[in-house]
Amino acid sequence: MALICNISKGIFYDALNALQNISSRKSTIAVLANTLFESSEDGLFLTSTDLEVGIRIKIPAEIIEQGALTLPSKKIYEIVRESGSPFITIKETENSWVEIQAGQSIYNLAGLPSLDFPEFPEFSEGTFVSFEAAIFTELIDKVIFSIATEQENNYILTSVLFEAEKKDEIFCLRMISSDGHRLSIMEKKVDFDLEKLTLNPITLIPKKGLQELKKFCENRDFISFSCEKEKMVIKDDNAVLIIALKEGEFPPYRAIINAVQLQEKIKIKRIPFLEALKRINLFTEETFHTIQLEITEGKIVLSSQNGDIGNAKDEQTVIYTGEHLLLGFNCRFFIETLQVMEGEDIDAYINSNRSPCLLKSDADEGFLSIIMPMQI
Repeated sequence: MALICNISKGIFYDALNALQNISSRKSTIAVLANTLFESSEDGLFLTSTDLEVGIRIKIPAEIIEQGALTLPSKKIYEIVRESGSPFITIKETENSWVEIQAGQSIYNLAGLPSLDFPEFPEFSEGTFVSFEAAIFTELIDKVIFSIATEQENNYILTSVLFEAEKKDEIFCLRMISSDGHRLSIMEKKVDFDLEKLTLNPITLIPKKGLQELKKFCENRDFISFSCEKEKMVIKDDNAVLIIALKEGEFPPYRAIINAVQLQEKIKIKRIPFLEALKRINLFTEETFHTIQLEITEGKIVLSSQNGDIGNAKDEQTVIYTGEHLLLGFNCRFFIETLQVMEGEDIDAYINSNRSPCLLKSDADEGFLSIIMPMQI
């Protein structure tokens, strides 16, 4: 049967917008650049996937004739976005073509048969845990910045390690990211029962999946979450997000944390230090953003040098009574870490001239960051 339906522009636009980053326009499989439209008795299902991340959204629609087909995700989104009409009519004609009417505008758009579209993965309904969507948002915000880029040789580092644990009768969720030069950890205590939740021994969420998970949670108050061997499933009453998990061994992050002795503490004012780092970064080399930190009693002197344009120096007052330290770091790593922190006072721990720097704050409960030093 040929699909014919009427849809509210606002509802249609919001659903298509949620699918935009998932449809794969670079894939050699042409249909992955399309969104699948499937009618039901009381609405319309829209599905997009790149085989790593998939999302299915149900929206209300007036179904005149039931049917299924796929349409180019980007183009149908652009048509709806630019439309001035409060309603959009889709009418399938021949060979998966559709006529789209939006007020006085009429478009003819070529689609592809629904049979070409990958099947949406099935999942078990019995293992879901429901909780506030903001919990995932907070975890992701604190670790996503230090995931390795796709150019990283160790593809495992392009994912986040996800863990659930019960400590002293309190459940917590934890995410860990690393690009090989820094490590970010965020742990969130939760007041709901995680006994039903079964994670893999190593649960690795790819970066794109994490980005879509954050986007999914931002517009919702509560979500239901489940993890199976090969995939993670997040849903509410009208949408389902499925993320294919990666396999591999994540770096032993606990050993890295334990290697930093929490003895000599440098207490830093976050905002003044962050502003100083941004100034110093103006004179770093483009690739490595190297700065020098000279730490003595009561102060840190930041300096950078660029062979083409010059050099810069800045001094910050701190609370510190330990030995003289002279280290090199990637300035951008400090900036990105301090930008996701909220505390006014930051505690930094550095054991020696060759040791990493551990950053944490009483106001940022559950979060810590470790930044590895550079040769200077």
